[in-house]
Parts: sequence; structure tokens; C-alpha cells
Amino acid sequence: MISLAGRDILHSWGRFLLTGLGLGLLIGVTLTMAGVYRGMVDDARALLGNSGADLWVVQQDTQGPYAEASSLRDDAVRSILGLPGVARAANVTYLTMQVRHQGRDHGRDVRAMVVGFEPGQPGEPGYLLAGRHITRSHFEAVVDVRTGFVLGDRILIRRHDYTVVGLTQRMVSSGGDPMVFVSLKDAQEAQFLKDNDAILNERARTAANPGLNRPGAPGLLEAIQASQASNHNVNAVLVQVQPGVSAEAVAEQIRRWKHLEAFTRPQMEEILVAKLIATSARQIAMFLVILAVVSAAIVAFIIYTMTLGKIREIAVLKLIGTRNRTIAGMILQQALGLGLIGFIIGKVAATFWAPVFPKYVLLESADAVRGLVAVMLICALASILAIRAALKVDPAAAIGG
Repeated sequence: MISLAGRDILHSWGRFLLTGLGLGLLIGVTLTMAGVYRGMVDDARALLGNSGADLWVVQQDTQGPYAEASSLRDDAVRSILGLPGVARAANVTYLTMQVRHQGRDHGRDVRAMVVGFEPGQPGEPGYLLAGRHITRSHFEAVVDVRTGFVLGDRILIRRHDYTVVGLTQRMVSSGGDPMVFVSLKDAQEAQFLKDNDAILNERARTAANPGLNRPGAPGLLEAIQASQASNHNVNAVLVQVQPGVSAEAVAEQIRRWKHLEAFTRPQMEEILVAKLIATSARQIAMFLVILAVVSAAIVAFIIYTMTLGKIREIAVLKLIGTRNRTIAGMILQQALGLGLIGFIIGKVAATFWAPVFPKYVLLESADAVRGLVAVMLICALASILAIRAALKVDPAAAIGG
């Protein structure tokens, strides 16, 4: 009966192949959706790994700097460096914004995460594909290749132009946005400082305050005006602990004595994966369920239609004494063959179009194996309707008019 099923497939190979193509595209979309989720998780882990930190110190009662807003004074790093078990600590800022190209693609905007870091400290890009690291305190940038920028390009961040001096790779935010690295001072100005008009307006309001114009207040007035033209806030402090020292023990000291929040790498990964992308994961799971149901419906309809088209042939098989189990096996083999063809087409399609997606798509072998098992199971279940119809065929139909 294996050869009989194969002969039947060859007899209607055009319809079978087109059906396998349509099913394969659905399977390809399903594998891609699973790859998008895997890519989101990998982006989150890459973000943590690229930071080079063992601890993330952020504003108290927040889950920053990636999942929530966080702001703390940049002098907190000095007190953290004095704690036992701390090897290195550095300030860092994160700001997701539109970065504008000022050169060959003038006016083109790229959504990116602008990272402010201290050279040679945690938060610096771990490796470069081309160019060099930032050596000047202002107006130089290292960018991820996914931004589309190249060495020598000039980009606009807020009010200032920056020259791209280095290129890196797989430096992305938890949302998949490529990173642009600038000096900490430049990033603080871009994120926290107000523009010139806002500063002038704020100074006018401050100067008009009757309480600041009384005798003895000019010093206070000057201090407030000076603070409006400078900023000393950061989003987080990245901490590396000494070898053999428990990161959780150091984090507990920071929470107890510095009145700041501190997260270890497992805790930060839990925030990013289980909380930040949890909604996206549920959406993808719903799409996977819908696609599985649609695929099952397509296979069931096609196999059922093909079975109804062979009623006379099935009746002949029954008339010559073919067992029901053999006929059911033939239909099941056709359904599994359709699923195998669809899976091969879908896997090839997903492999080819995954690099074109704007978000990172990670296709894992384990997901492909699970997908193949699921496709075979769906096809087997979908063939039940056709098998029931075949088993009800009356052998007398083979000799009827």
C-alpha cells in the first residue's frame, strides 16, 4: 500500500505540490514567529552580556534602567566603589530616540538606543568590527552596524553632530533597536539638559520668584541658575564584583546602606524576559495556535477532497478484499507526506527570509524538530475525517452505474 499511496500522489502531483507549497508557507510563518520570540530573548540576554556588568544599580523602588525609568546622581558611583567586593563601577545612561543621518542620506532617521558610557569602564562596546573606540570627550560615536551608518558618517543627536568612529555588532536594546555609543557627558546633555529657550524661560521664572529676591538670596539664585545649565544625573551604575565574591551579597549592601535598588544578572534577565517581553510572548503564542488550527483545517480539507475524488477506486479496493486498516494507512501516508513536503518548504522559506526581517529572528534546531513533530501530529489528526469517509464507502459502488 506504500507504493499505492505513492502512485496516487504522483497521479495528482500538481495539486499535491501546490497544496504543500501553501501549507509550507504557513509553516514558514509559524517557524518565523517562534524565531522572533527566540530573537527577543536573545536580544535581552545580549544586552545584559554586552554591558559587562554583574550588578545594575538603579533608582530605589524601580526596575530600571531597561524596563522602567531610573534617575540617580552620578556621584553615587564613588560610594559604591568604596564597598567591599566591588572591583569596578561606572555610570551609564540609556535613551531610545530617533538619530538622524547628516551625510549621504541626509534626513534619514534611525530609531536607536543612545548609550552614554565612560571609556574603559563597564558599558563600553566589547569589540569593534571596524574603526576605533571613542577617544575624545565630545562628539564621537560608535554604532551598531544595523543602524546602516558607516565610518565617517555624521549623525545628529539632539542639537549636536557626531562623527562615527567605530562599528560594532549585536549591540541592541531589549526591543531590538541598534545602539549608538557616545561619551557619558554627551549622553547626559542629550537626555537630561533642557534646550536654550527652556533654560532662559526657567531662569526668568526663577528670577521672578519673590522669595529668591530677598536680601541674602542672590547666592541661592545663582546656584539654581547654574544647576539649570548643567546636569549630573545618570540612569544606572554598572558594577563588576571581585572574583569569588557573591553578587547578591554586594547587592544587599547597596540596598541596605545606599538606599538604591540593585539587581543581579539573573534578576535583570527575569525582568527583561518574564516581564518586559511577556505580552509579546503571549501574542506570539496566540498566533502560533491560530496558524496551527488553520494548517490543520487546510490539510483536512485537501485530504478529504482527494479522498472523495477516489470513492470508486476505494470501492474497488474493498471489493477485492482490501482491509480497512490498509485503506486508512494509505490515506494517513498521504497526509503525512503532505505535511513533510510542507515542512521542508516552510523550513527553507523561513531560513531565507529570516535575515530580511527588521527584528532579529533566531531559528533554533530544537524548535524545528518540535515543529516537525507538531506538523506530523496535525496531519495525522486532520486525516481522520477523510479516513472515516473512506471506511463508509460501499463496495457495491465499484460496480454501480
